[in-house]
Amino acid sequence: MENKDISITIIEDHVDFREGLCSFISSSAGYQCAAVYGSVEDALSAEIQSDVLLLDIHLPGQSGIEAVPNFKDRYPDVKIIMMTVFDDDENIFNAILAGAHGYLLKKTPPTRILDAIRDVLEGGAPMSPYVAMKVISHFKNQTSIKTDYQLTAREKEILSLLVDGTESRAIAERLFISYETVRNHFKNIYQKLQVTSRVQAVSKAIKENLIK
Repeated sequence: MENKDISITIIEDHVDFREGLCSFISSSAGYQCAAVYGSVEDALSAEIQSDVLLLDIHLPGQSGIEAVPNFKDRYPDVKIIMMTVFDDDENIFNAILAGAHGYLLKKTPPTRILDAIRDVLEGGAPMSPYVAMKVISHFKNQTSIKTDYQLTAREKEILSLLVDGTESRAIAERLFISYETVRNHFKNIYQKLQVTSRVQAVSKAIKENLIK
């Protein structure tokens, strides 16, 4: 990832928005907008060769949320970030349950979109602040289940930072450890919690009150 541009594909039916975003991405050092499509059907009929997929929800034909499992099945290594105007609970949680790696609102500042793209490739789960607040609020209202996952003090510390939305490299700097060490801690945490992503780890940590 350090030696080549991050490649992005955009699926969005609003021409001005997708063309403007594509132009901004391609003019930013280290990023390349590889392709744009106006519908899920057009994208699925092509061969996507990108690191990240920016996917709208409300599209002609199949919706973005309905398409997530299809894209994950066909391109298991591609990270999917929903980019939409919808900030309601139903769309947010349906997208997460479908397997989306991140959820951004279209009003997100362009520079933050670039940060989110890089973050998702580093194992993060980028969300707009309002969306993250809704997710956290949802799980805080769930019934707390007490389970001992045998997390070490350091793993609990890192899990707490994950819940706060701290990015991987920022965690490394804050704890004075290497980025690779942070990634190893992530793997151990995911294994102990029996989850496969940051979103799932954060959700379980909040729902089961695993951190103080």
